[in-house]
Amino acid sequence: MTAEAGMGSEMRLREHGLRPTRQRIALADLLFAKGDRHLTVEELHEEAVAAGVPVSLATVYNTLHQFTEAGLIRVLAVESAKTYFDTNVSDHHHFFVEGQNEVLDIPVSNISISNLPPPPEGMEIAHVDVVIRLRRKGD
Repeated sequence: MTAEAGMGSEMRLREHGLRPTRQRIALADLLFAKGDRHLTVEELHEEAVAAGVPVSLATVYNTLHQFTEAGLIRVLAVESAKTYFDTNVSDHHHFFVEGQNEVLDIPVSNISISNLPPPPEGMEIAHVDVVIRLRRKGD
């Protein structure tokens, strides 16, 4: 991690109301260094260990949930056994490749959603997530 990358993550954390601790900065650097992507807690933990970042799996889990609450990332519920975290917080949808645990973005302009039910009184629709599950032909 370069000092410049750390400064960018530090500013990003501060802008979202999070105190930029060493571990948060290191995890943010790893998370956002490769552009938009989808990661599980375990995958980010493996990347952190490989990069020499001394962090526990529990800390990665807690940090990702703090990042979610701050609006830095969003949670994708595409499979009941795993939670994926998406660094792209813009409106978009997803393909999920079954058996490969791969998540791919679908631009929001490629899907039209209409006839949504009205939300209950006092509520508003915050986001609509579309997950299209794929499998290889013949599987």
